Amino acid sequence: MCCSGFLKIMMFIFNGGIFLAGAAILGMGIWVKLDIDSLLGLLGDVGDSEAQMSKLVSVSYVLIAVGAVLLVIGFLGCCGAIKESRCMLLTFFSIVLIIFIIEIAGAVVLLVFRGLADDILDQVGDTVKSAIKTKYGLENDFTSLWDSTMQQFECCGYTNYTDFTDSPFNKNGNYPAACCLDPFNGTLCDQRKADKADVDGCYDMLLAFIQENSVIIAAVALGILALEIAAMVVSMILYNNIGRKA
Repeated sequence: MCCSGFLKIMMFIFNGGIFLAGAAILGMGIWVKLDIDSLLGLLGDVGDSEAQMSKLVSVSYVLIAVGAVLLVIGFLGCCGAIKESRCMLLTFFSIVLIIFIIEIAGAVVLLVFRGLADDILDQVGDTVKSAIKTKYGLENDFTSLWDSTMQQFECCGYTNYTDFTDSPFNKNGNYPAACCLDPFNGTLCDQRKADKADVDGCYDMLLAFIQENSVIIAAVALGILALEIAAMVVSMILYNNIGRKA
C-alpha cells in the first residue's frame, strides 16, 4: 500500500513536469511561429530562399503539436494513477513511447538546424542587401519592418550600416537611427556616427538568436525525455500492481 502510494506520488511529479514542459513548448512554438512570420516578411522577395525559409515555419507547428500532446499526456497520466485504471495507464505508456521516439528525432533535427540556419542566412544575404538599397526609405512597409527588426535585435542592416548606402533613405547622407549608439537623442545618424558606433549587422544577431534558442529547445527536449522514461517505468509498475489486485 505504501509502495503504491509512493508510485502515485511519483506519477504526479513526473506528469506534472511533463505538463509544465508541454506548456512551455507550446508557448515557444506559438512564439517561434510569430517570429518566423516576421522574418519571412523581412525576406519576402528572396525568391527560392523564401521556400527554404517557409520550411522552417513547420518547426513551429511541430513544437505546438508536441506541446499540446504533452499537456494531454500529463493529464492522462495523473488521471490513470488516481483512478487506478489499467486502460488509461496502458494508453499513457503507449502515447509516451511514441512521443519519446518522435522527440529523439526532433532533438537531432534541432541540432542540425543550427548549421542550417547559418547556410540559409548566408545564401539570402546578397538578395536582402539588394532589396535594402532599392526599397528602404521608399516603401513604407519594408522600411517599418526593418526598423522594428533593428530595434528588437539592436542591429543595423544585414551586415552593417553600409548596406543602406545609396538607398532612397540615404540620399541626404542619413542612416537609420539604429545604426548609431544613441538613436534617441534627436540628432541624425550620419556616416561618421554610424562608423564610430559600429553596430553589429542583423545577420550576426539573428544567427546567434536562432542558435541560442535551438540549444534551449534541444535541452528542454532532452529533459523531457528523461521525465518520460521515468514516467513510463512507473506507469508499468502501477499497471502490474493494479493487475495483481484484480
